[in-house]
Amino acid sequence: MIKIEGVSKSYGNGAPALSNLNLEIEEGEFVFVVGASGSGKSTFIKLLLKELNPTEGTIVVDDVNLSKLKSRGTAKYRRKVGVVFQDFRLLQDRDVYSNIAFAQRVIGASPREIKKNVARVLSLVGLSEKYRSNPSELSGGEQQRVALARALVNKPQYILADEPTGNLDPENSWEIMKLLEKINEQGTTVIVVTHNMEIVKAMNKRVITMKKGVKVEDSKGEEQTDEY
Repeated sequence: MIKIEGVSKSYGNGAPALSNLNLEIEEGEFVFVVGASGSGKSTFIKLLLKELNPTEGTIVVDDVNLSKLKSRGTAKYRRKVGVVFQDFRLLQDRDVYSNIAFAQRVIGASPREIKKNVARVLSLVGLSEKYRSNPSELSGGEQQRVALARALVNKPQYILADEPTGNLDPENSWEIMKLLEKINEQGTTVIVVTHNMEIVKAMNKRVITMKKGVKVEDSKGEEQTDEY
């Protein structure tokens, strides 16, 4: 479980990016985080990744206070978290297999484990036949599915998806969201930052709305009233 209590974050100029955020996300939930640019969504993601520490307050994940983690503990914590970005962030000089295998090599997986796990996630995202393709040979939707496979290969407890459909057309956007829903149904907690309110309302999951660093609404997608 993720428990955020009284979290504020200010940067060097003193302007608050987040202000007194209180929030709990249960294991196995699917949660959207929405809000305009400058609402605090990116800071929220960085705090959960422990790229930043809060100025005030605590973030506790599975009974671990992130602010108290040292470098070794941080590395261990991040193995629980798979991240998907809007711009895919694939290695352009490596094929699909190598892009996914890289995440396994970082944690010291054996060649046998890597082969097995890469095959597993490629099958899950429907790209088993593309394992020798380079990113430049794939469509945007296919590249995002590779990025999702890479995020999944280490069997994370949490998926953080930061605008995962931002560079995709509507058809590919739905494919990615349905994959995330399938992953969630298998027990992985999924947190999606997005501007796509059509998808948010249609999927009818929990929605946290941010505005100028403050949580202004916590509702179901079909109940969403604040267009931020």
